[in-house]
Amino acid sequence: MINWDLPNVHVLSVTVPAEAIDVMGHVNNTEYLRFMEQIAWDHTRVLGLGWDIYQHLNRGMVARHTEVDYLAPAFEGETLQIGTWIVDNDNRISITRRYQIVRESDGLTLLRGRTRWVCVALDSGKPRRMPPEFLQGYKVTAQE
Repeated sequence: MINWDLPNVHVLSVTVPAEAIDVMGHVNNTEYLRFMEQIAWDHTRVLGLGWDIYQHLNRGMVARHTEVDYLAPAFEGETLQIGTWIVDNDNRISITRRYQIVRESDGLTLLRGRTRWVCVALDSGKPRRMPPEFLQGYKVTAQE
């Protein structure tokens, strides 16, 4: 049983591949960022958005600021449960997404993180207000 930090979690299961392991013998810190990006895209698609919608609207969400607390290592072959929530939407240009990565075998939380995502125009990279589709899709899914 996994003790998620917040309710209404969106979960993605990942098995740690050999290429994620660094010289220290555990998952490299940069791989955790990849896992966070994977679940952000997975959740975005589930929310009815995704790259095709981004292109149609000429809008996308880009990471502005990420905080990560690495709490324990993960190793090759382990199954990780990656959870995410949208915990803030300013209804203008940004959302905040939280993450929790848990080792399935023992329920230990390995990472907690958060990213502030900013809406930009795809053609210029400049910050722009979220279109109505983003305001609807990126609603807050859990209160902190």
